[in-house]
Amino acid sequence: MMTTRILEGLGRFYIGLLLVFLYLPIIIMALMSFNVSPFYQLPFEWTTEWYASLWQNDQLIAATWNSLEIAVITTLISVVLGSAASLALFRYDFRGKKVLQALLFPPIAIPWLITGTAMLIFFFGVGIGLSAILLGHVALALPYVIVVVSARLQTFAPELEEAARSLGANQWQVTRRVTLPWIMPGVIAGGLFAFAVSFDQFVVSYFLATPGQTTLPVEIYAAIRKGFTPEINAVSTIIIVVSMALMLLTARFFKFGGEK
Repeated sequence: MMTTRILEGLGRFYIGLLLVFLYLPIIIMALMSFNVSPFYQLPFEWTTEWYASLWQNDQLIAATWNSLEIAVITTLISVVLGSAASLALFRYDFRGKKVLQALLFPPIAIPWLITGTAMLIFFFGVGIGLSAILLGHVALALPYVIVVVSARLQTFAPELEEAARSLGANQWQVTRRVTLPWIMPGVIAGGLFAFAVSFDQFVVSYFLATPGQTTLPVEIYAAIRKGFTPEINAVSTIIIVVSMALMLLTARFFKFGGEK
């Protein structure tokens, strides 16, 4: 009994340290976005000056909206194509299926520096310039969606589709009313992965962006090279708050954490 309590206490202590390690830098960054000093000087003095300056920074705002636009389009394309591919891999057996499934993992494991260089050579070699950054993001996000949705399909009983067909449902009705509701948590999770991969992507965006086209990670990198500004803390804090709120609402709505 005593050993169990000690182990339980150690486990809680370890998780607490892990949470501190993960969230302490984020909390400090968020607090410093309200500090009057641009150099993190103490004592802390409250101000919203950097948020006011952020709205006047047209270049940073434009880069943020560009990142959001690319991430949303990437998510929509990846979810549609990835879900369709997952259903095809689940329902049908064909020659080379195992090889195709195995080839989904290297794009996830290969360093983005190598992937970005390869995309730069290929896309601009074949003359694709303006939409190269979007195609690059879709290529990176698509395997995540397929893997997540395919994992969800492993818990699906094919007998449910057969029962629906026996009751007169066509293939579209089976997919829309039986299969899709079951895999929807996987589709949403895959979409969140795709959005995060696209919105946070620096290497591919840096390599494939055309002149005058920039994203938030690239703009932050350029701003830091010129000289750090607390406006970066402000926009990062806003993004973190919105992202965590969306994640909590999505997890609650789709019961990712269970009924409780």
